[in-house]
Amino acid sequence: MKETAILLMVATVISKVLGFAREIVLAYFYGVSATADAYKIAITIPGTIFAMIGAGIATGYIPMYSRIEKDDNVESANRFTSNMINFVLVICTIIVVIGLVFTTPIVKLFAAGFKGETLRICVLITRFTIAGVYFTALVYIFTGYLNLKNKFLMPALVAIPMNIVVIATIAISSKTSIEVLAIGTLLSIAIQLVFLLPVIKKTSYKHKLILDRKDKNLKRMVLLAIPVIIGISVNQINVLVDRTIASLISNGAIAALDYAVKLNGFVQGIFVMSIVTAMYPMISRMGAENNIEGLKKSLNEAIISVSLLVIPATVGAMVFAKPIVKLLFERGAFDSNAATMTSGALFFYSIGMIGYGLREVISKAFYSLQDTKTPMINAAFAVVINIILCITLSRFMGINGLALATSIAGIICTITLFISLRRRIGSIRLKSIVSSMIKILVTAVIMGIVSRFSYTALQGVIGESISLLLAIVIAGVVYLVVIYFMRIEEVNSIIAIAKSKIKRK
Repeated sequence: MKETAILLMVATVISKVLGFAREIVLAYFYGVSATADAYKIAITIPGTIFAMIGAGIATGYIPMYSRIEKDDNVESANRFTSNMINFVLVICTIIVVIGLVFTTPIVKLFAAGFKGETLRICVLITRFTIAGVYFTALVYIFTGYLNLKNKFLMPALVAIPMNIVVIATIAISSKTSIEVLAIGTLLSIAIQLVFLLPVIKKTSYKHKLILDRKDKNLKRMVLLAIPVIIGISVNQINVLVDRTIASLISNGAIAALDYAVKLNGFVQGIFVMSIVTAMYPMISRMGAENNIEGLKKSLNEAIISVSLLVIPATVGAMVFAKPIVKLLFERGAFDSNAATMTSGALFFYSIGMIGYGLREVISKAFYSLQDTKTPMINAAFAVVINIILCITLSRFMGINGLALATSIAGIICTITLFISLRRRIGSIRLKSIVSSMIKILVTAVIMGIVSRFSYTALQGVIGESISLLLAIVIAGVVYLVVIYFMRIEEVNSIIAIAKSKIKRK
């Protein structure tokens, strides 16, 4: 799992760097304007709508495929895949029709404050992007299928051509028309599937035109997927509440929040999702075989691995929130006011980074055991907390209150989910996990103090941007050196793997 996760991290870094380039280009040409808000909502709507279905399908599909392959054979599992794809495409058609007919009411649901030209632009782009659910659905399913076949690289790389297309269309649209941005966004979604299809053709999968409503495996997966869909739907209420309140606070508030979310998601995408993607097919097989001890061990490794990477990233994001935002975005239409809004949101989103990271890991443990109800109930509980906190804190802290509310809700959700998991599978070495996390936190705080002093000292000598980059390098070195002496089992394991690789070469 560790080697696969490292490979995925490298691939994800490349994709995420281009993703940041996309956000930088968007910030340069559109800043935190009403047009940027409209675009953000237009790409959020289809993603939010399909996330309710796609995430449920993708989550239920991997353990179900593993069980069918174990109990029957590969041919039966592939037939199940074809049947599921055909049903999903039917559902996508219904979504597209509804989206095209009721575009304006749907946009107002996601952004109640939109009026006039902002509303018109958002409706226009949404009518293009809603068709992207067809491609998104197939990418979800084929990514899960390839991960089951231990083909992780291409699914991790498809974001590269997608981001290139988006970057080009943002630049062109700024000189031509917003329609170019709408069409380019749809093409960027479709191109992900184009790059996956050749890899699919090299596997044993052959698509069949079947639509079997009586398939018992499909019914079982639907029963697994429904709680996930409800849980994801409930989570999307967070997005809806945040965006709606932000649209009422000020122009550009949605864009500022989204830039902060993208920066926060950079860490989640590289570190958390790489580990979870490598772990999930493996623990799904363990769940199918009722190998609880193996599942516990893998889960323990994943929790420590995520903590090793996310906790220092959290401290770094909080210490350097303003300089990072200025370095990445403050140019063109993205002014100092936009940087202040975005960096404030980033600071408070970062507080919940570890909560959401560990939540992904723990949720996958439940899904591998084909228990999708517990994460659903847990998510509903967290959303209630988030809505209450969003309404309360936004009155005093503006968009920073929205970010802080999301972080608090994420941490509470993770704690309660962890308690539920212990009740389900028993002890997973909680003392060892807590001890390791304390050591990691102490190391990260030392790293943050040293790097902040370094940044302050260097700033007056070599300029702000270079000082920040050097301070980040210093932070990395300090963290690696101190963590080496903390005697954390996972760190020793990683070092041992690295040494064995060097000896082989």
